[in-house]
Amino acid sequence: MRPVSEAELAEIVAAASGPLVVRGGGTRALGSVEGDVLETGGLAGVRLYEPAALTLVVGAGTTMAELDRVLAGERQRLGFEVPDLRGLLGRRGMSTIGGVVAVNASGPRRVQGGACRDALLGVRFVDGTGAVVKNGGRVMKNVTGYDLVKLMAGAHGTLGVLSEVSLKVQAVPEAEASLVIDGLEDEQGLAVLRRALGSPFDISGAARVAGRSAIRVEGMAGSVAYRMEQLRALCGAGEVLEGEASATLWRDVRDVKAFAEVEGEVWRLALVPSSAAGVVAALGAQAVYDWGGGLVWLLMPARQGEAVRAAVAGRGHAILMRGAGAAFAPEGAAVAALAAGLRAKFDPRGILNRGIMG
Repeated sequence: MRPVSEAELAEIVAAASGPLVVRGGGTRALGSVEGDVLETGGLAGVRLYEPAALTLVVGAGTTMAELDRVLAGERQRLGFEVPDLRGLLGRRGMSTIGGVVAVNASGPRRVQGGACRDALLGVRFVDGTGAVVKNGGRVMKNVTGYDLVKLMAGAHGTLGVLSEVSLKVQAVPEAEASLVIDGLEDEQGLAVLRRALGSPFDISGAARVAGRSAIRVEGMAGSVAYRMEQLRALCGAGEVLEGEASATLWRDVRDVKAFAEVEGEVWRLALVPSSAAGVVAALGAQAVYDWGGGLVWLLMPARQGEAVRAAVAGRGHAILMRGAGAAFAPEGAAVAALAAGLRAKFDPRGILNRGIMG
């Protein structure tokens, strides 16, 4: 099923007699979900773009390639630096903005400008009953007090099928540069990243890969040069990458290229940054650290879920991105009750991406 309008989407959902698997480009979905496939790729196209107002409204099925092309024409971009995980997850297809919003996909620049949900101005979606719901953006119609714009980001399609999203965008900066420091152990290297993030120099990336700590700044050329000089004094001498060399480094971090063609389970951990090195050491894993240690990608042998979740307990949470088993850990009683209440409100029949989040 591939609706080409919001009205058709609403009819399909309302008439559904069993579970539906919501699919955009098929590049980000986690876990195993059974049901009739509902593709959103027909809900594509730019509905409104006002470069001067830094505002973009698009159909949820619009591909990231098309969206990037449109924004590039005005030297603008999405500030949250959308990861392309097709190489990591072994997927094909074209990522869609609806899929990006559904999983709240956010890259290295989150440390500066926030996550995908922070760039959302409004959403339109069809809930599990087939009703069209609007929130935020130009319509400003709230439903029972929920901030549905934030709620839909990260819901993995379990509360509704996105049909349209409104986003704020930003100008592409004049320059970027990265300071790369070698020769430090993980604990020291992550401390350097946290020192940079705590500085007044507006860091837009702080990651550690293969024993190298990288710190990025962006903006006007003069400002970038000054801040890079100050960071070298604060964090230590290292190699400075500029322009495309810097951009390539951060694309590799964003897309977790280090693990893309390596066998093993891949886990995504959200942690207290100061605990990241200890968790990785305890597991004996290979790691890519982003967000100053707040986001950790782990490469592990197969079926290590129990060990990983035990190591993370009390420090954050873990999602299995690649491998056999449940993607999400069982929810605690309080969270499970809250989630069940939300699903009962927006998908009372339990037909949308049933079981994907527990």
